[in-house]
Amino acid sequence: MPIVSLTNVTKAYPSRTPGDGDIVAVDDVSLDIEKGDVFGIIGYSGAGKSTLVRLINALEPASAGSIHVDGVDITTLKESELRKVRGGIGMIFQQFNLFSSRTVRANVAYPLKLAGWAKKDIDDRVSELLAFVGLADKARSYPEQLSGGQKQRVGIARALATGPAILLADEATSALDPQTTHEVLELLARVNREQGVTIVVITHEMDVIQTLATKVAVMENGRVIEQGDVFDVFSAPQNPASQRFVGTVIKGIPSPAEVAVLRERHGGRLVTLSFRDGRSSQAQVFLDLAAAGLDFELVYGGINDIRGRAFGHLTLAVRGDSAAIDSALATIAANVDVTEIAREEAR
Repeated sequence: MPIVSLTNVTKAYPSRTPGDGDIVAVDDVSLDIEKGDVFGIIGYSGAGKSTLVRLINALEPASAGSIHVDGVDITTLKESELRKVRGGIGMIFQQFNLFSSRTVRANVAYPLKLAGWAKKDIDDRVSELLAFVGLADKARSYPEQLSGGQKQRVGIARALATGPAILLADEATSALDPQTTHEVLELLARVNREQGVTIVVITHEMDVIQTLATKVAVMENGRVIEQGDVFDVFSAPQNPASQRFVGTVIKGIPSPAEVAVLRERHGGRLVTLSFRDGRSSQAQVFLDLAAAGLDFELVYGGINDIRGRAFGHLTLAVRGDSAAIDSALATIAANVDVTEIAREEAR
């Protein structure tokens, strides 16, 4: 049974303008999140991502559909019953949401005090968590004395305080620089790997999904337009919106405008080779071209890796005898998708 399951979930808000009808933020969404997953939900601003995550922890009631968390339909629960469900769900935010007047230790201890833990148990748990996130030496510091990455580490420690089974991360790296983002993502991967916490990542950053997630759902206009294994969605996106997202981190087949620029800069025939999951390697293709006595250079694209599975697109300018090029490409096409995008020689 999935740890989170949404079935035909809709969330609508009344319009502020009379007669305009409801504003639908989440529209008939169904998805399952398995225990132990790092599940990414991605979309442009206004796609409905943050509303969806607020439905999962019942900060917003659904207008229609059912939401099961650990087997319980939370859309049927009273507020007093929802508080218990929320105790099993941690959350971290883009702006950290720390108490500026409390020390790091007090920030992490706060949810434990609310839960009624004994002081000795609180002290032990806070020390354990601060060591886990690498901030044992910052226990008496205040948030204003910390860097952005350190603040987010405190946020992660606080979210883990009561031992939740699920961690929701809403744009948790959007306010961080690239190096700090990488460090925070590594920490979240440890949380998932070492503590077995299921993580739901809400983001507009494809790099975050590529680095951290195992599964992904792409949202547009409140609907999930594509979902599946991150490798499958990244290597062969089916929906135009998914293709635009993937294109922000992965160069595919060059556009007509890019082909025109490449055509001016490089002679020979321009060919794009598309690799996916071990059917052939970049090295083998280069060996095949060299064995055919052809000159070639890489002019566009690259190879990506997701959890040890490689995919990507390489556009080459290939020069040599036309028949030899045809023969070599025919050999390569047995294991790699070949797209010839320009045959004529540059002037």
